[in-house]
Amino acid sequence: MGVLDGKVVVVTGGGNGIGKECALLAGREGASVLVNDLGGGLKGEDTGSAGPAEQVAQEIRAAGGKAISNSDSVSDYDAVVAMMEQAKKEFGGLHAVINPAGILRDGMFHKMAPEDWKAVIDVHLHGAFNVTRATIEHFREQQDGSYVLFTSTSGLIGNIGQANYAAAKLGVMGLSRIIAMENAQKNVRSNIIAPFAWTRMIASIPVKDEASAARVERFQRSMRADQVAQVAVALAADGAKDTTGQIFAVRGNEVFLFNQPRPVRGMAKIEGWSPSSIIEHALPAMKANYTDVGASASVFPWDPV
Repeated sequence: MGVLDGKVVVVTGGGNGIGKECALLAGREGASVLVNDLGGGLKGEDTGSAGPAEQVAQEIRAAGGKAISNSDSVSDYDAVVAMMEQAKKEFGGLHAVINPAGILRDGMFHKMAPEDWKAVIDVHLHGAFNVTRATIEHFREQQDGSYVLFTSTSGLIGNIGQANYAAAKLGVMGLSRIIAMENAQKNVRSNIIAPFAWTRMIASIPVKDEASAARVERFQRSMRADQVAQVAVALAADGAKDTTGQIFAVRGNEVFLFNQPRPVRGMAKIEGWSPSSIIEHALPAMKANYTDVGASASVFPWDPV
């Protein structure tokens, strides 16, 4: 018996990395799986290939599971609608979407080309909208559904050189929260994961010195994609029915629950504020509660995600 017995799950980005491990594990846990992957390069600049998704689907079938493949882009809403219909037609239903599909086009913001901004937003943020909007009515009607979306500490905390990626991933946080709030009464859940795992995205980060090389070696050995998949599949299962609207991070065998933005300090002035009084009184009083902004704002020692 698996935690996803009888469920139908769509996994995007399922041809490599975290998506592949999520698809394989979902299959082992009893789900019928639609494996989606464009089959393109890391930057999403090529036309892609049906091969990676189909190879993973074949692996699931060879192990005794049920799987089909799809090679459309999550950035294309009509294609995503057709993808979800494909899963329902083939397997007779749909119960969860796990959505780690993504690309990277890193660069300092003052040098970032508009097309690099748009491409990353299209895949990560618009892609998250597409997979959720294409399925939300179905989930609400059957009063059963789970979204496992993917964020990043690049958005939650910050990472130099990833303004496009950070903006998209923080947008996914807001999207997931509202989906969870609006659909709690319909038993439709949405949670997000910030993953720490060795994937081709992480492998693309330049190694500039021996210290970085040692750091990367530790990362590759101890923080694997299959460890992230354990949490993603758990969140897709009925056993996690009381968990929604949450932010998780996975680092190796550690699972973290993130807090969410709330006020940390407030001040009032009976006669109202002016720019001068804010500068003279409010900002100095609040300064001790500012969130630090540094070259590396991470709360984790190994955090290139």
